[in-house]
Amino acid sequence: MSSVELDARGIRIDGEPRVVLCASLFYFRLPREQWRARLDQVRASGYTCIDVYLPWNFHELAPGRWSFAGRRDVATFLDLAYDAGLHVIARPGPYICSEWDGGALPAWLGLDPSLRIRDNQPGFLAAVTSWFDQVLPILAARQHGAGGSVIMVQLENELDFFDCEDRPGYITALRDQAVAHGITVPLIACAGQGDLFGATGNVADVVPACNFYPNDDSPDIEPEVRRYADLLADRGLPLLITETNRRHRTLRRLLASGASLLAPYLQASGWDFGYTPSSGNWGKPGNFMSHGYDFGGYVSSTGVERPEYAEAQVLGRVLDALGSRLALAMPGAPVEVAADFPTSSAPGALDLDGGGRLVAVPNLGRSDGRAVVNGVSVAVAADSCPLMLVDLPLGGRTLTLASADVVELGDDSLVFCSAVPVTVVIGNSSVEVAVGSTEVVDSVSVTVQPRAEVVPAENPLSLEVSEVRRRTTVAPETPAGAHELAPTLESLGVYRGRGIYTTTAELTNELLLVGAADIVDLSIGGRLHTFAGFGATRRIDVRGLSGEIRATVEIWGHGNFDDARLPALRLGALRGLGSLWTVVRTEDISALWTVEGHWAGDPAPTRVLTGWSSTRVGTPVTYTRRISAEITTALHLHGAHVPVAVSVDDGEPTTVHAENPWMLLPAGTKQISVTVPHDPSGERLRAELLSLEPVTGWTCAVQDDELLTAFAGRGGPGQDVVLPLAVKPGEEAWLDVDLPATESGYLLRPEGVQVRVTAWSSGECIGRVWTGERPAFAGGDPDVLWIPPAWAGLTLLVTGMAGPAEPELRRLRLEPAT
Repeated sequence: MSSVELDARGIRIDGEPRVVLCASLFYFRLPREQWRARLDQVRASGYTCIDVYLPWNFHELAPGRWSFAGRRDVATFLDLAYDAGLHVIARPGPYICSEWDGGALPAWLGLDPSLRIRDNQPGFLAAVTSWFDQVLPILAARQHGAGGSVIMVQLENELDFFDCEDRPGYITALRDQAVAHGITVPLIACAGQGDLFGATGNVADVVPACNFYPNDDSPDIEPEVRRYADLLADRGLPLLITETNRRHRTLRRLLASGASLLAPYLQASGWDFGYTPSSGNWGKPGNFMSHGYDFGGYVSSTGVERPEYAEAQVLGRVLDALGSRLALAMPGAPVEVAADFPTSSAPGALDLDGGGRLVAVPNLGRSDGRAVVNGVSVAVAADSCPLMLVDLPLGGRTLTLASADVVELGDDSLVFCSAVPVTVVIGNSSVEVAVGSTEVVDSVSVTVQPRAEVVPAENPLSLEVSEVRRRTTVAPETPAGAHELAPTLESLGVYRGRGIYTTTAELTNELLLVGAADIVDLSIGGRLHTFAGFGATRRIDVRGLSGEIRATVEIWGHGNFDDARLPALRLGALRGLGSLWTVVRTEDISALWTVEGHWAGDPAPTRVLTGWSSTRVGTPVTYTRRISAEITTALHLHGAHVPVAVSVDDGEPTTVHAENPWMLLPAGTKQISVTVPHDPSGERLRAELLSLEPVTGWTCAVQDDELLTAFAGRGGPGQDVVLPLAVKPGEEAWLDVDLPATESGYLLRPEGVQVRVTAWSSGECIGRVWTGERPAFAGGDPDVLWIPPAWAGLTLLVTGMAGPAEPELRRLRLEPAT
């Protein structure tokens, strides 16, 4: 039997009931020398657990080449967590999301078209087995009860977001591998949008967990959460919230709604080093993840404690004070609360073990107010959620009401923490205790401590680096052969890094680029185009140009979330130049479509595309047109604002999205059909057919991340230059920078226009910054690079890009990291 047990009453560890407060902390986003300090910092916050992803592609550097050394030494990290007194929820995937390159799935998996990722498919499961054979023994040896701290192991991650064909079969296969490797602690699988079957396949011995990301100011959080608490209780299971918002006001509401595990995502922030960030997470669509991985948790990426850190310590003290009474509590009947401030539509209430109730009363406003709870008027601070005790047995007495967080609970002494006066009613005696004072009521000493505050640090003074050495050498390229068509970078053995493609072609007026990702610097006849379109089809005007075509394509990161709107955002999509075509003819084919659907009969009416009139708004209408395509063509649907289904020669339909309203049609296509919901208020579609000839004869070279890192670390001859430094579009400058000594590390802020800056230090790529016109970024500050304490040397690669201004690196500003 496991030393960790789960049932409808909650979590038991070595037989002791626990409410587990858990912070995300990722070893792969911190320097190894900072692991111990960050773990101690989490423990000092009052949290008793960390959850940690284990990224498959962080440890398998290339097919069959594994590393668990240095910053990849996860075994040591888990041992340090044990030494810090922290439990661990381990999340080895195989898919982790985490805004990480490819969601941790190795990029080369996409090279096998028969392999179906995240599914019960032999090829994928064979690859997963190689990963689990490496990582699960590390976890099994560090389970709770076996001398370690791992109390749960999560299989997969938010599978309910993904179109998996056989959920029961897939999760069963993962479960069986975990059990075969000796995992005895509970196995869990989290639902990202509440679909418990979608996350677990309802597989036996895999416990469903829930991720909630509500609007913190919503009055309706509690009813949603209680529904899942009830559903899981009917299965004899607790509500485990494996991810949620970071504000402790919200966490208190979830606790009072029946959660036994509270794991706000990313309380302890970190960094995306090198080429590990993902691309395309949220937005319209997609973005790049920044070097800083920080969503405002209670500890910043550099280790600075924020105001929520003090709130964490208070909640931790509440959990300690109530102990098993709270750990064994069950959701109870609603409590009527009247307030003069915005609050929950149905405040959370728990029946405590041994008697009494706990009621959470959130003040969702920005001003202090008053509420009537159990018939008593009490003060409630702005932007807070006190956990109030009602009818609690107390050493022969009854604590009728206490309007604030109890942090010490004894029969003759009560200590509360509050920002406003606290009302305490014992039996029929009542007292309002001011903050910072002590009163006695019915022989019970009542003390109210002020809420501690973490004062944000002032903006540090910055230094400016003006002198740098520009190397007279550039990074070497590894030849990658001649190819008829432009290959993917992964097929050339580049899983992180970049590739260079060159050819010459007879140019007409226009080129069509299909599927290029991520960052493309495309030079045609000496004119540079820079873009990051996530594989969206792009028309390029080449009138008057001739000569060499040269493209440098850099991988920012593989998509970590399966976003069907653009080709490069699909999970498992490959990187590279895509396909380049010469446009030999353009034809408007918006007219002469026949109509099927609604009351259209035989013979089919002929209309312009989307020109059919109907009273049935929203009903799909199919338009069909004969074409004669002797060579490859591209269909372009102008004005496609909703998904459109396109069929070729009566084949299965393909969905075309507004973000990429293009579709390549093979040579010999005779007929196309377009199905679109009837929308008389919408813009009419216009169809264009481009006849294409492929650009061929490519010569390739590659620079993977290991080659670039090795070159950056070698140094080389150079000459001193003074910033600002102008570079031409497409030009690269390697700079070596001397930094003043520091014990806290630096934040480096490159300032300029139309340049990308990649930084290396101590033999590792730190990260990248893009100045000027750029894609959207998410995460932390996209304009800084972090040089950790004691990391030696700094080398920068500055790349000039095409844009509205001439590329220039103007300044390098240094800020102390703390």
